[in-house]
Amino acid sequence: MNLFDNTPFLVADPDLADWGRKEIVIAEKEMPGLMAIRRKYGDSKPLKGARITGSLHMTIQTAVLIETLVELGADVRWASCNIFSTQDHAAAAVAARGIPVFAWKGESLTEYWECTFRALKHRESGPHLIVDDGGDASLLVHKGLEMEKGDKWVDTSSDSEEEDIIKKLLKKVRMEDDHFWRRVTESLQGISEETTTGVNRLYRMAREKTLLVPAINVNDSVTKSKFDNKYGCRESLADGIKRATDVMIAGKTVVICGFGDVGKGCAESMRGLGAKVIINEIDPICALQAAMAGYVVKPIEDSLKEGDIFVTATGNRDIIRLEHMMKMKDHAICCNIGHFDNEIQISRLKAMEGVERTEVKPQVDLYTFPDGHSIFILAEGRLVNLGCATGHPSFVMSCSFSNQVLAQMDLWERGKERDVSVYTLPRKLDEEVAALHLEHLGVKLSKLNEEQAEYIGVTVDGPFKPGHYRY
Repeated sequence: MNLFDNTPFLVADPDLADWGRKEIVIAEKEMPGLMAIRRKYGDSKPLKGARITGSLHMTIQTAVLIETLVELGADVRWASCNIFSTQDHAAAAVAARGIPVFAWKGESLTEYWECTFRALKHRESGPHLIVDDGGDASLLVHKGLEMEKGDKWVDTSSDSEEEDIIKKLLKKVRMEDDHFWRRVTESLQGISEETTTGVNRLYRMAREKTLLVPAINVNDSVTKSKFDNKYGCRESLADGIKRATDVMIAGKTVVICGFGDVGKGCAESMRGLGAKVIINEIDPICALQAAMAGYVVKPIEDSLKEGDIFVTATGNRDIIRLEHMMKMKDHAICCNIGHFDNEIQISRLKAMEGVERTEVKPQVDLYTFPDGHSIFILAEGRLVNLGCATGHPSFVMSCSFSNQVLAQMDLWERGKERDVSVYTLPRKLDEEVAALHLEHLGVKLSKLNEEQAEYIGVTVDGPFKPGHYRY
């Protein structure tokens, strides 16, 4: 495949566009935040002239985000941020509108990174802005520029198959155009990042003085992390597990690795379905929260003989290791709901001598060990809610994606003026995003009077909490 050709889109089946369009219309009714932003800013086109690259799950909900950015004037190109998360009918519907999208469910890793490159390759040069989820588009840009400046990372040995594929892609681009990444970064003026893992990458680059442009941490907007991460996972985890396995969760023991916002939502979901829930934690604050919420808290090593279902939700690597899987119950289910696939040591499992893999159906694999016991791995250790189901419901994604649009507007208007650092959106905007979703749920707010507002040191219209307040 020629990376520099002018292929307008790459999707699994363009004939799925009509189906995708029907679901997009339904989703719009459940995404009041994005639709309100369209009504407010559609005429003024605040993103007019902005070239935007998106690297974010190509789902029906993301289609509504993409078309909102276009409605506000942007020129958008898109790729998914996970090889299994694309909904092919959503991708087809977006492509049918003339929006370049490069995504299909079941991409190889090589195809995935080539699609990310294509999304970055705007006609004029590169994007002005990036909507990122996990930091892969940002990583390509930064590593590409470092390579063109003489850095030798691409020539070093790789820790994983995926890292090796990234290096090969960068070398291939250099052979075609050894100034490509310089041109991309000359136009780039901002990044907005959707998820915890990607935000961690941005803060690390900011500390190391390698971040190229200002970035907005969308993940830590309250209406993202306290809603998408918690309430979204509370519904979509069970959806993914049940679509994959049809297992009865009531009465089972579910081990949740991590009790951050994602872990909290997962634990509530499993307990609500009647499971006994065990939490693994390293953080004493999160561990205390879990204990006071009534969960058993102990290390994974002490949970292996009890657990029927294991869920990683930490954002860290090597949480469930090969030696853990070797000691699990027969037919235990292992899955991950953190952004990357290295929370479960899938590569070591595949490489173990004597282990047999049986594909039950796409994204459901049964691994049998030499001693005869077997475990299920869902979505090859990638996001189970998107690999085995369709991700979070539209309503909660409206909260997250409203923040993404506001962040893109901010970066387009002020990105060139900002110092290179990682920012968050103001609390006032957080409250506005929440307010856009209340009427849809039949919620009516109480109102402060002037005396009450003065007493607590706020205005009657907010913001109602200081920036340091933790919801």
